[in-house]
Amino acid sequence: MPKGDTLHPGAGGPYRVSAAGSHPLIRFTASLISWIFHPLFITSYVMAFLIYVHPYAFAGMDPRTKGLRMIHILLDTALLPLFCVLLMWKLKLFLESVYLRSSRERIIPYILAMIFYWWSWNVFKNLQDSPPVSVHYLLGAFLAVCGAWMCNIWFKISMHAVAMGGLAVFFLLYSLEDPYGSGLYISLAFLVAGAVCTARFLVSDHYPMDIYAGLLVGMLSQWVAWLI
Repeated sequence: MPKGDTLHPGAGGPYRVSAAGSHPLIRFTASLISWIFHPLFITSYVMAFLIYVHPYAFAGMDPRTKGLRMIHILLDTALLPLFCVLLMWKLKLFLESVYLRSSRERIIPYILAMIFYWWSWNVFKNLQDSPPVSVHYLLGAFLAVCGAWMCNIWFKISMHAVAMGGLAVFFLLYSLEDPYGSGLYISLAFLVAGAVCTARFLVSDHYPMDIYAGLLVGMLSQWVAWLI
């Protein structure tokens, strides 16, 4: 598909609509939202909330230890996967673009991401002072990457939508069961998820089903992780 085209559902299925017909400000805003809430950053955002905003999730932990936990999450779930993709692209190993535009290009990055996300979950699970809510979320993030990788065999699932589905369900379950939770967090999570998925409709080359499937995979992953 030519760069800049988008896909929207029609009565007879998905059809292509050129993004050139959209207002430049809308395209810019959609792209900005997509970058700010890139899938690689979502785990760091959630863990930063638990470490620095939640009043008792990591209560009693000294600032240095909190900082080390945050650095660990940032490295394993964002910086290292990003570095691997950039390295593969520079070396021309299986990648033609850093944007991973095809399902084939996403196979190895998904496998690497599974390794890094599993490691983060495993480390937090085995640290005695890790709150259960953080372990549940990291397990859900790992399962989401696994689910996205399996779906990628048949179609190019939206990684943004996977992350947003997980974000929405995590804050829903968290707010319903945690004494500190509130409807504000649910509202903000669903608002962000809606904005990001709308942005992907506007500035990505996904079919609508890629985005809907991504939301479902992310939601189911966090729900399963919460039950374990």
